[in-house]
Amino acid sequence: MNNITMKLNADHLILQALEEDITSEDITTNAVMRTYQLGTVQLICKQDGVIAGLEVFARTFQLLDPEVTVTFYVKDGDCVTNKQVLADVTGDIRVLLSGERTALNYLQRMSGIATYTRSIADLLKGSKTKLLDTRKTTPNMRVFEKYAVKVGGGYNHRYNLSDGILLKDNHIGAAGGVKKAITMAKEYAPFVRKIEVEVETMEMVKEAIEAGADIIMLDNMTPEMMKDAVSYINGRAETECSGNVTKENVTRLVDIGVDYISSGALTHSAPILDVSLKNLHAI
Repeated sequence: MNNITMKLNADHLILQALEEDITSEDITTNAVMRTYQLGTVQLICKQDGVIAGLEVFARTFQLLDPEVTVTFYVKDGDCVTNKQVLADVTGDIRVLLSGERTALNYLQRMSGIATYTRSIADLLKGSKTKLLDTRKTTPNMRVFEKYAVKVGGGYNHRYNLSDGILLKDNHIGAAGGVKKAITMAKEYAPFVRKIEVEVETMEMVKEAIEAGADIIMLDNMTPEMMKDAVSYINGRAETECSGNVTKENVTRLVDIGVDYISSGALTHSAPILDVSLKNLHAI
């Protein structure tokens, strides 16, 4: 994330997280550290993985005090190992203590997503298929979680409901069928927008092709059904498959030939990467 992206999209969210953790004061820190004291602390990794969110980590402290400096020894996307020193954080000890948990929460969550994404993306290497995230993100964390997916080697699906047209089962039900939904979307949407439709049967695939869908999402189909669908579509639309895709089962989808595989697990099920701040001392 660059400074412009951070200021426009992330600063207010980071401030909300800090306000959640400090409603009036950090009573523990204020009890043991009554006045300013310059200090430094090490950011240390406690397990192997992919690091993501370093600038968010630094920004958390700097929103509390712009004088805090962070010297990084790695960059987002790097593979990190247990016991590796990732950074030194220097500033008012009161700020280092008060911002610690919030800064680590962001870094652990984002690095966990990047690590999990990388593990799945590596399984797709050598194929034409790209790994996509979804909107199954933690409320108020989407900008951070989707960034982490990119760091891990995945690609972002639409960011939000304003970002693209995806006709899912309930939209199709509301419209009265696949053809009707696609026709209505074409009438309403600007011509520059692609129209994606979610299908569950070959009959729906055929309707989507006839109606001129740009992208067809094969949802919760068996691998055999997906292969038949891709063969039938034959390049007339881009193809995506979805439905409880995880690291454990993604390899069964590699040979199907879809353009994209989307996985909500990237953001809703990735475990954190354990990192901590240690060895705080005055300087």
